[in-house]
Amino acid sequence: MTDIARSTIFALSSGRPPAAIAVVRISGPHAGDALKALVGKLPAPRQAALARVRDPASNETIDQALALWFPGPMSETGEDVAELQLHGGRAVIAATLEALGKIEGLRLAEAGEFTRRAFENGKLDLTEVEGLADLVMAETEGQRRQALRQLQGALSRRAEDWRARLIQALALVEARIDFSDEADVPEDLLAPALAIARSLADEIAGALADERRGERLRDGLTVAIAGPVNAGKSTLLNRIARREAAIVSPYAGTTRDVIEVHLDLDGWPVTLLDTAGIRESEDPVEMEGVRRARERAAGADLVLWVVDAAVPESGLGETPAGPTLWRVWNKIDQVKQRDTRSESDLSSNEYNAITIKSLINNINQNLNQRNESDIQKDDYVFSISAATGKGVDRLLSALSTQAERVLSGAEQALVTRERHRMVLQDTLAALRRALAPELAGREDLLAEELRSAAHALGRLTGRVDVEDVLDVIFRDFCIGK
Repeated sequence: MTDIARSTIFALSSGRPPAAIAVVRISGPHAGDALKALVGKLPAPRQAALARVRDPASNETIDQALALWFPGPMSETGEDVAELQLHGGRAVIAATLEALGKIEGLRLAEAGEFTRRAFENGKLDLTEVEGLADLVMAETEGQRRQALRQLQGALSRRAEDWRARLIQALALVEARIDFSDEADVPEDLLAPALAIARSLADEIAGALADERRGERLRDGLTVAIAGPVNAGKSTLLNRIARREAAIVSPYAGTTRDVIEVHLDLDGWPVTLLDTAGIRESEDPVEMEGVRRARERAAGADLVLWVVDAAVPESGLGETPAGPTLWRVWNKIDQVKQRDTRSESDLSSNEYNAITIKSLINNINQNLNQRNESDIQKDDYVFSISAATGKGVDRLLSALSTQAERVLSGAEQALVTRERHRMVLQDTLAALRRALAPELAGREDLLAEELRSAAHALGRLTGRVDVEDVLDVIFRDFCIGK
């Protein structure tokens, strides 16, 4: 903390070069001196000025840029901040950073250090910091809207209101304990304190009863592509991703580890998992791949159980238990149709129905009748050819609809991270202990539980005891942010 207080930091705060513009940011007590050393003088506060950037050591011109000066505390970090908006070539950036590194009292910033200083100087609280991190990482419109709400204080405002009311309730109980013999202190202070605690418990429980939609929107709908070997799972992943994300070969057991692909389906985030083919094997590497495949499929929101339509019996064995499962009959281009009409004359639903009927007719008569009836009753059965793309659009449309159904309204969720949920659960647990009948008449224990609730809630925004979570939060930031 002492080093942070006295050092001035600098870093590239824009994207990877080359780019049209590069932003180099400086923050700390020597930011003004550093800017003057490079451009000759300080521009007017919060006004861009065209300046020639020179190396102070050699006086060689590096670039012509815009210089900006933000004296603290009216700056992003709360300290003196300077910015240079340079041409975004690698050589220009390297020369500027090298020149800054030669100035006494300056050092290169660590990951997330600008934002950490903003937190430490009261410019952002922890939930707003997390919102900023999520905004930087947002890949879809839904994620962007949710992150922006957090950055603008949606959760922190509610948490501060809860905390203020908790302190009010605690003050009532403390007054009852410490000043019960004073004439001007009302006798019944516990009833309003308990009323506040009960109201807070109901509100926090309501915020938690959101089916984890906020976390789901951050992470995206997780869809595992699973099934027996050689069913075309990797081909389907590549078709949806529109790139060669997974190795495809005719040899069983090619996919050993889980491959992830992140998609934006009509504004909804979806993470596809290509898993190893499910089969018995004595190869220890493949066995580990199958174990991971089963584990990831069991934890997914949705499983696409892919089966080779030419070998339909291969997909009627064990399927993952727990998540929603859709059956996908792949390689339909290799199955001879049993309808006299041409494929192009059939509607999508007719084609699917005929294909499934044909497949079921091909299943060995000795197969378990329950499995066959399950397929006939399944409302989510898709017939596709991952190789040619036929039927994949319908599958993608259904995935988009499923993502909307699961994630719709999540932008308004207050809880968007597991950390938020754990803190609020701790707060709620303390409030419920405070409201327990066995604490009736025990003002000292009631006060202790209310203090525990306030203490837990303070961890949400960083008001108390946050050192143990700071490093985890800030390490996810890039250098210069």
